[in-house]
Amino acid sequence: MNPQDKKKLLDLMLKIRTVEEKIVEVYDRDQQMRTPTHLSIGQEAVAAALSLALTPGDQVFTGHRCHAAYLARGGDFQGFFDELCGRKTGVCQGRAGSAHLTDPAAGIFSSPILSAMMPVAVGAAMSFKMDANPQVAVAVFGDAAIEEGVFAESVNFAVTNHLPVLFLCENNLYSTHTPLSARQPKSPIFERMSIPEMKGQQLDGNDACLLYEKLHAAISHVRQLKGPLFIECLTYRVREHVGPSFDFDRGYRSQEEVEHWMERCPVALLTKQLIKENMLTASEAEAMRVHWKNKSDKAYEAALQAPWPEAADLEQFVY
Repeated sequence: MNPQDKKKLLDLMLKIRTVEEKIVEVYDRDQQMRTPTHLSIGQEAVAAALSLALTPGDQVFTGHRCHAAYLARGGDFQGFFDELCGRKTGVCQGRAGSAHLTDPAAGIFSSPILSAMMPVAVGAAMSFKMDANPQVAVAVFGDAAIEEGVFAESVNFAVTNHLPVLFLCENNLYSTHTPLSARQPKSPIFERMSIPEMKGQQLDGNDACLLYEKLHAAISHVRQLKGPLFIECLTYRVREHVGPSFDFDRGYRSQEEVEHWMERCPVALLTKQLIKENMLTASEAEAMRVHWKNKSDKAYEAALQAPWPEAADLEQFVY
């Protein structure tokens, strides 16, 4: 992986982290984001590596924890803050909120319904193949999504029709407050998903450079119509399931567990690696963070001044 791509990877991760830290700062304090928000703090490496490995024409279909994929993919930045504040100028005109972020121009589509975007990704891949279009569809989902029946249906259809789709599982070990061990067999997810027609592999979701290299190779495989692939990324969400706070008091995980994963923060790990390899200085890394902080501050303030949706438009897009 060349130095420029490594810096791009860090920049994308800092973009995601800084934007979500802005949400943490203002969410409860200002009460202007009247939308349930599922943060990706701790999981930035997967979205950043994926986005860097894709081409502009590829499409990503994700779920309720969609901020990271949206921001990494280049979804409208001001439209992101406007949307979370419910404004007419939001990327979805204030109708979507945090969990439905969709920007077709950037190739990012989201739905909070568990597993709902898997068949949509497969349908997109079907259209790419029918049109002889060398694009790839990526279905991004959490570990609980494979427990839904539509997952099996989507995989079956994709494998049978040899479609250019990548199934990318962000395994953060929990479904809301329920651990993986209470929901699924002990065997690793990727092993259960691996079949001769669809190979599976498990990756360290905190190693951004490794993720990029493996995802780049997987996407190349899929793009050449060699069949769909399944990749499981072991990662961890630091904040609560929904909301800006920590949740040590909920009884389903300990502060020690969260702090253990925080020590393996993907942003910090890549920053240290680039500094050690003399590709970046600490001051340059800080400048990158400050750049996104300033942009986030300005975008949030602009969102607060943006117009609200009009009552006359209430039934627009309702069918």
